[in-house]
Amino acid sequence: SYILRHARSRNYVSESEMCKLESILLDFGDYHPLKPITVTESKTKKMTRKGSTSSTSSSSSSSMMDPLSSVLDGTDPLSLFAAAADPVTTASPTDGARKKRDTDESLAVGSDFEPWSSKRGEILARYTTTEKLSINLYMGSEKGKATTTGSAVSEKVRTRLEELDDLEEGSQKELLNLTQQDYMNRIEELNQSLKDAWSSDQKVKALKIVIQCSKLLSDTTVIQFYPSKFVLITDILDTFGKLVYERILSMCMDNRVSSPDNFSPESVNDTAKETCLNWFFKIASIRELIPRFYVEAAILKCNKFLSKTGISECLPRLTSMIRGIGDPLVAVYARAYLCRVGMEVAPQLKESLNKNFFDFLLTFKQIHGDTVQNQLVVQCVEIPLYLTLYSPAIDWILQCIAYHAPDVLLTEMMERCKKLGNNALLLNSVMSAFRAEFIAARSMDFIGMIKECDESGFPKHLLFRSLGLNLALADPPENDRLQILNEAWKVITKVKNPQDYINCAEVWVEYTCRHFTKREVNTVLADVIKHMTPDRAFEDAYPQLQSIIQKVITYIYDFALLFSVEKFLPFLDMFQKESVRVEVCKCIMKSFIKHQQESTKDPVILNALLHICKTMHDSVNALTLEDEKRMLAALINGFIKMVSFGRDFEQQLSFYVEARSMFCNLEPVLVQLIHSVNQLAMETRRVMKGNHSRKTAAFVRACVAFCFITIPSLSSIFTRLNLYLHSGQVALANQCLSQADAFFKAAVSLVPEVPKMISVDGKMRPSDAFLLEFLCNFFSTLLVVPDHPEQGVLFLVRGLLNVIQDYTWEDNSDDKVRIYTNVLHLLSAMTQEAFIYHVDKVDSNDALYGGDSKFLAEINKLSETVVSQILDHLKTLGKEETLKRQSQLALYFFNSILAHGDLRNNRLNQLSVNLWNLAQKHGFADTKTMVKTLEYIKRRSKQPEMSHFTDLALRLPLQSRT
Repeated sequence: SYILRHARSRNYVSESEMCKLESILLDFGDYHPLKPITVTESKTKKMTRKGSTSSTSSSSSSSMMDPLSSVLDGTDPLSLFAAAADPVTTASPTDGARKKRDTDESLAVGSDFEPWSSKRGEILARYTTTEKLSINLYMGSEKGKATTTGSAVSEKVRTRLEELDDLEEGSQKELLNLTQQDYMNRIEELNQSLKDAWSSDQKVKALKIVIQCSKLLSDTTVIQFYPSKFVLITDILDTFGKLVYERILSMCMDNRVSSPDNFSPESVNDTAKETCLNWFFKIASIRELIPRFYVEAAILKCNKFLSKTGISECLPRLTSMIRGIGDPLVAVYARAYLCRVGMEVAPQLKESLNKNFFDFLLTFKQIHGDTVQNQLVVQCVEIPLYLTLYSPAIDWILQCIAYHAPDVLLTEMMERCKKLGNNALLLNSVMSAFRAEFIAARSMDFIGMIKECDESGFPKHLLFRSLGLNLALADPPENDRLQILNEAWKVITKVKNPQDYINCAEVWVEYTCRHFTKREVNTVLADVIKHMTPDRAFEDAYPQLQSIIQKVITYIYDFALLFSVEKFLPFLDMFQKESVRVEVCKCIMKSFIKHQQESTKDPVILNALLHICKTMHDSVNALTLEDEKRMLAALINGFIKMVSFGRDFEQQLSFYVEARSMFCNLEPVLVQLIHSVNQLAMETRRVMKGNHSRKTAAFVRACVAFCFITIPSLSSIFTRLNLYLHSGQVALANQCLSQADAFFKAAVSLVPEVPKMISVDGKMRPSDAFLLEFLCNFFSTLLVVPDHPEQGVLFLVRGLLNVIQDYTWEDNSDDKVRIYTNVLHLLSAMTQEAFIYHVDKVDSNDALYGGDSKFLAEINKLSETVVSQILDHLKTLGKEETLKRQSQLALYFFNSILAHGDLRNNRLNQLSVNLWNLAQKHGFADTKTMVKTLEYIKRRSKQPEMSHFTDLALRLPLQSRT
C-alpha cells in the first residue's frame, strides 16, 4: 500500500511544458517542405574540366538542392534505368543513324495496330460446328528417318527424293467422323509432330506435314467451320516459317552478321543462301496450287537472305497466284494470309496489299454465282450465314490496308465498294476496319449505302451495329446526330429476333447516352423492355443487358437524373437471375460511390438505392464467401456514409434504424451504423455546444439506446468490446452517465468470454495482446468515469480487477502483470488533486471526492492487492527457464515506480533498488537499456525537487553480464 500512499504528486501543466521540444526560428526563404523541387534533366555527363558543372538542379543554392540527388551524386538508379532504355541517350551517333535508317526502311507496325493473335480466340469461339469432320494424316515411313553420318551424299539425295514421292504413294491416313474437338486435337498433334521432326533433323518429314496441312485449306465440305480451320492450320504454317527462318539465320550468324534483325543479303554466307534457295526450290516443286502458295507465303521472310528486293518481287507474284483459286471463300482467306505475312515482314509494301484487295473486288461477284449457290444448297447453309464466314478475312485485309492510310485511299476504296452490287458484306467490313473518325464524319453517307443494300443477303441491322460501334468511338457531325439515331432505330426496332435485336440495341444505347438527354435514353430503354419481355427473352441476353446498364451509368452518373429516367428501374426488373441481378446492383453502387461528391437526402435516390442495397444484402447466405460479404458490406457502407439529412437529426436516426432492419446479416454494416449513430450523437452535442435541452437529451439517449441494443448482435468479441467502450465514451460526453455505466458494465462482463485464440485475417492468433491493448484503453477511460452514488467507490475498477483475476491466462504469458502495472498507473492518476484530463460538463472523481481520505484509503487497498499480485508473480518466475521474463518484468515494474511513485519514501526507494538488482541478478538485463535508464535518473536529479534521485542513482549499481 505504501506505493500509492506515496504516489508522486503531479503538475501536469509544468511537466508538459518541460517535455516540449525547444522551438528555434528558422528562415527558410522561399523554401517550403511541400513545395515541389524543380529539377532540370542534364544530358551531359559530369566533367572534371575547370569551369564545368555537374549540377542538375535549376538552382545553385544549397537550400534548393534535392537531398536524394546530392547523396546519389546525380546517378539515381531510376535515371540510369531510363537512360539504359532510351536509345537516344545510350547509342552512339553511328548506331542512332543506322537504327533510324532501318526504321525508315521497315516502317514496322505500331502498338495501335490490332494483331492477328487478338482475333484468333474470337474466330475459334464464333465459327463452330456439330457436324463430323475428316482429316488426312501423314504417317511417315522408315525411310523418313534421318540418315547416319556415314551415308554417302548420293544415297542421302536419293533417300530424300523417295521421301517426297511417298506423299504421292499413299503414306497418309484419312480419319473420318471426327468431332470439332477431336479435329482440333489432331491439328495440335500435327503441330507437335512438325516440331519433333524438325528437332530430330527430319526436315523433309516436316515439309510433308506442312504440305498435308495446307491441303486441308482447300476442303470446304463443312463450310461453317472453315474460318476456325484456317486459324488452326495457319498456326502450323507460322511455326514452320519461324523454324526455317531461324535455321537459316543460325547458319549465317558469324562476324559478318552482327544482329539477327539488321543484316544485308551481302553479309549472308554462301551456305545459308544455298540452304535458303533449296527451300524455295523444294516448295516450287509442290504440284498443287494451294499448298504451294501457303508454304511459300509462310517462309516469305527468308527472301531477306537472298536479295533486298526479294520480298517486294514475291508479293505481287503470290497475289497473282491466288487468282487461280476457284472457291471465293478459300481465295479470300488466302489473301488474308498473304496480308498477314506481308504486314509482318514488309509493312511498307502497301501497294501489293492494295492490289490484293482490288483483285478481290474484281472477283466479288463470284460469291453470288451459281457454283456457290449450289454448294450452299448441298450443305443446307443460308446465304446470310455464308456471308458472315467472309467477315474475318475481309476485315483483316481492310485493316491492313487502312492502317495509317490517307483519307484519299480510304475514300477511293469506299467508292469502289459503292459500285458493286450486293455489297453489304463489304460495307460491313469497311466499317469494321476503317478508322472510327473516318466513318463517323461520313455517317449519313454510310446510312445511305446501308439503305440501298439488299436485305436478303446481309441483314441491315448488322450493318447498323457496325456503324454504331464506330459512333461509340468517334462523334459524328452535331447536326446529323438526331437523324442518325432516328434512321438507325427505325431499322433496329423492326428486328424480330430478340438476340439480334439486343446485339444492336446494346451498341446504340452508348451513342444515345453520349449525345442525348434522358428523354431519348428513356425511349430507348422502353423499346428494349418491349422487345425483351415477351417469352422472357431477357433470360438469354443478360450479358447485353448488363452492358446497357453499364453504359447508362457511365454517362448518366448524376443519380437524381438517373432515377428520374422512368424506365430505368423497370429495366432492372428484367434481371431475374439472382447472381446477375446482384452483379448489376454492385455495378450501380460502385458508380454511386465513385461519382457522388456530396451527401444526399433525395427520397427518390434513397428509396432506389435502399432497394438495390437490399437486393445485394438478401443474396448473402451460408455459402457466400467472406470476400464477397466484405465487398457487399463496403458498397452498402459507402451508401450509408453519403446519406445526410442536414440538421434533421431525427430523420437521420430513423434512416439508420431502417437500415439496421434491412442489413442485419452483414456485420460490417451494423458496425458502420453504430459508428454513424455515435457520430450523430456527437454532432448533436457540437450543435448544442454541450448544453442539451430536454429534446436533444432525449434524442441523444435514443442514439445511445440504438447502439446498446445493436452491439450484442455482433459476433466478433473484440468488435463488441471496442464498440461498448467507444459508445460508452460518447454517452459520457453527452452527460448520459447511467447509459455510460451500462456500456462499461457490459464491457467488463464480456471480458471473461474472450477466447484464447482468435481469427485474424484468416489465421488463428493468441488473443492476449489484443486484450491487453483493449484494457489499457479501458483504464484511460475509467479515470474520468464518476462513481455511481449507489454502487460504492471505484465499482467499475473493482469489477474489472475481479474479472482479470479470474481470467485464465496462458502459462508462458506475463500480460496479467503488465495489466496490473497499468492498473497502478490508473490508481496513481486517481490520487492526484486534479486529473490529467476531463470530459466537458462531467464531474469526475477528483471533483466528487475532492481528495477525501476515505477515497484515498480505498485506492490504497486496491493498490496493495495489485502490488502483492505483481510481486507474487515475480517470485514464481524464479525458475531457471523463466529468469529472463523475471528480469524484463522487474525492470518494467521499476520504471513504473520511477514514473509514478514518490521515491523520497524510504520503503518505496528500497523496493525500486530491489527491483533494479533483480533485473540484473542473473545476467539477462539488456546493458544498453540499464545504462540509458541510469542516465535518465541522473538527468532527472538535476531538476527542481528531484535531488533525491541523486541518492537513488548511487544505490543502483550496473553489473556486467559476466
